Amino acid sequence: MSDDDDPSAVFEPASWEERYAGDGRVWAGSANPQLEAAAADLTPGTALDMGCGEGGDVLWLAARGWQVTGADFSANGLARAARAAEAAGVAERVEWMRVDARDFDPGERRWDLVTSHYLHPAAGRMAEVLPRLAAAVVPGGHLLVVGHAPTGEHRHADGPQRRAMFFAADIARLLPPGFEVLAAEERARILDHGAGPQHADDAVLFARRTG
Repeated sequence: MSDDDDPSAVFEPASWEERYAGDGRVWAGSANPQLEAAAADLTPGTALDMGCGEGGDVLWLAARGWQVTGADFSANGLARAARAAEAAGVAERVEWMRVDARDFDPGERRWDLVTSHYLHPAAGRMAEVLPRLAAAVVPGGHLLVVGHAPTGEHRHADGPQRRAMFFAADIARLLPPGFEVLAAEERARILDHGAGPQHADDAVLFARRTG
């Protein structure tokens, strides 16, 4: 069954294993601009990128001195990311973790920076995922969550994918006590899929754990 037959399949590992099974890149391979802006003034330490896919953000952090854990529920995606890390010469600064964000349990591990970019579990599941990510942040560390807001180009989305989108203020309310919100806002970006530039909005939550 394809994603067209069952739109909710896009939230499951099998859909992404198929997407990452081909030879060509799925994503551009560059870092998310919101990550570049947020991390610019941070001292490199340990970082966790949940839903890392092909590893573009992982590689960017590693190249800047971070020790990074790239996590995803797709084995094919992680294999692509590992090959990219080898090619970029940063493999010694990276470890890979196969895990579904919906089941993620950091245990005793904590990271200085925890990020996720366009990680969209099915509607309602972000209420489970975000506290798991927040629990993985060391006191004094930072959490960055970037997603698709249901505005701009994405206002035309419908069905399960539309319901999985969010506004920054909505996910900021999901933070547990002990976090200071540094930014919770929508930020415009320009997309160009070959048919001319189009406007989209990123929902950006950036927070610091205070205790």
